[in-house]
Amino acid sequence: MNDQEEIWIQQARGGDKRAFSRLVEAYQGPVFSLTYRMLGNAQEAEDAAQEAFLRAYSNLRQYNPSHKFSTWLFSIANHHCIDRLRKRRVTWLSIEDNPVLQNLTGDSPQPEGSALRREQRDEVQRLLDDLEPEYRTPLILRYWEECSYEEIAQIMDLSIPAVKSRLFRARQQVAKLYRESQPATIPPHSGDGKQGRTGERATRLVQFTAPLASA
Repeated sequence: MNDQEEIWIQQARGGDKRAFSRLVEAYQGPVFSLTYRMLGNAQEAEDAAQEAFLRAYSNLRQYNPSHKFSTWLFSIANHHCIDRLRKRRVTWLSIEDNPVLQNLTGDSPQPEGSALRREQRDEVQRLLDDLEPEYRTPLILRYWEECSYEEIAQIMDLSIPAVKSRLFRARQQVAKLYRESQPATIPPHSGDGKQGRTGERATRLVQFTAPLASA
C-alpha cells in the first residue's frame, strides 16, 4: 500500500466520500475484471462491481490496515459474485455477443498475432465459464490479478495448502474441459500422447493469455 492510498483510506474511514472515490478510481478496473470473469456477463459484472464498492464503503471500519486493501476488496467482490451465482441459473452470454471481450485489444486494426491472442483469450473465457466458482476464483486471482498464494488464501478464507490444491484441481478441470471441446480425431487408447499434450495446451492457454487480458 502506498502512502497516498493509506491517506485516502484514513480519510474515507472518517467519512470523506471524495477520498473513497479516489479508491474506486484506483481499483475499478481490477474489480470489474474479477467480477466479469466470475459472472461472464458485462452488465451483471458492472452491477456486482458497484455493489462491492458500496459494501466496502459501508464496512470500511472493519478493514484491517495490516492487510492489503486490494485483498480485502477482492474478498468482498468475490463473495458477492458467488452469492449471485448461487441465486441464479447460469445462462452465459456467448463470447461473440459480449462487447467487453470484443474490445479488449482496443479499436485500432489488429495484426494477425493480436487476433490470435484474442481468440485464445476467448477460448480461455469459455473454459472459465464452465468451472465451479470455488475453482474459477483461484485461477482468476492467480493468473489475471497476479495474487500471491497468501493473498488468495485471505480472499477465499482458505489455508495456503488448500489454495494450491484448488489451483491444481482447477488446472486439471480446465485441461479436461479443453479436451472435451476438441474434435475426437484419435482413438482414446492410441498411445501417441496427444491427450496429454492437449491438457498441457489448455494449461498454457490460461497461463499465457491471462496477462494479456487487459492488454
